[in-house]
Amino acid sequence: MWGLVPLFWPLLKPAGAVEILAHRMAWSLVVVGIALLFVRRWDWARELLRQPRRLLLVTAAAAVITVNWGVYIWSVNSGHVVEASLGYFINPLVTIAIGVLLLGERLRPVQWAAVGVGLAAVLVLAFGYGRPPWISLCLAFTFAAYGLVKKKVNLGGLESLAAETAVQFLPAVAYLVWLATQGDIVFGTEGGGNAALLAATGVVTAAPLVCFWAAAIRVPLSTLGLLQYLAPVFQFLLGILYFHEAMPAERWAGFALVWLALSLLTWDALRTARRNAAKLAAARAGTSAVGATVGPAVGPAVGSTVASGVATSGTAGSTDTTGPTGPTGPTGTAREEREPVI
Repeated sequence: MWGLVPLFWPLLKPAGAVEILAHRMAWSLVVVGIALLFVRRWDWARELLRQPRRLLLVTAAAAVITVNWGVYIWSVNSGHVVEASLGYFINPLVTIAIGVLLLGERLRPVQWAAVGVGLAAVLVLAFGYGRPPWISLCLAFTFAAYGLVKKKVNLGGLESLAAETAVQFLPAVAYLVWLATQGDIVFGTEGGGNAALLAATGVVTAAPLVCFWAAAIRVPLSTLGLLQYLAPVFQFLLGILYFHEAMPAERWAGFALVWLALSLLTWDALRTARRNAAKLAAARAGTSAVGATVGPAVGPAVGSTVASGVATSGTAGSTDTTGPTGPTGPTGTAREEREPVI
């Protein structure tokens, strides 16, 4: 759904990008509110209202994602689908850079190489476009900043979107009312079909996120991360094959470098995951052997206790490797960091 969304925004014309954005902000809250009524999860709202710092972070997240949404809608409806897709291709590289610069994270050599290749790609694309790829950079940096703030807020996907759209709702409605008083609003003036499509922006925003949230607790995070490359791939293909945007040789070269950087990141992540899984399995095997040796010496009760502890440790370890098996757990934070909203 995220990959095919560039097909949706042009259907909303003659509405402009800002009016579409306002409808998206307003109707998203309506859709998410209905979803929360069904799942009956409201305790988080009371806790959030009692924490001014988290409320401030939610406001910051809402502001950043508003810019991201607005630039994306404008870029698609202005014939820059390929450049918009590039923004989500380079987003992992920008996220890594933010981790190093702001969080003091340390990179492995392959990750440094990927970042270097990504910088080279931006330079090549700047040459190809005759300017820096501002749309791509804006989308990548705003989405990376959004992920950083969401990590600090630490809310679930549905709850986070509800809080953010609650912040967006009043400014969006105020803008739509102002448009109506000026006689410039499109909603309701182009027939029922157009009005229904504008209202459907809430579903287009919320439905993919709800599906992502449902998948995040059912599939390994490594699989989830790889699947997220499909969205910019689909957008890139739509830009070339459906919208027939130009792709001269220098742009192909820039995209090839970006894909090389992503391949390096993916290979390094999978290799590291395998190594960690092997170390975990070896540690479990060693602990099991110790438990089997200690058990007969100290009595069956202690031996069974040690074995039980090993079994519990193994379960937790497998949860870390394969993804969360419920709404809580050590991988919950990682899931939240991966939630993209286009």
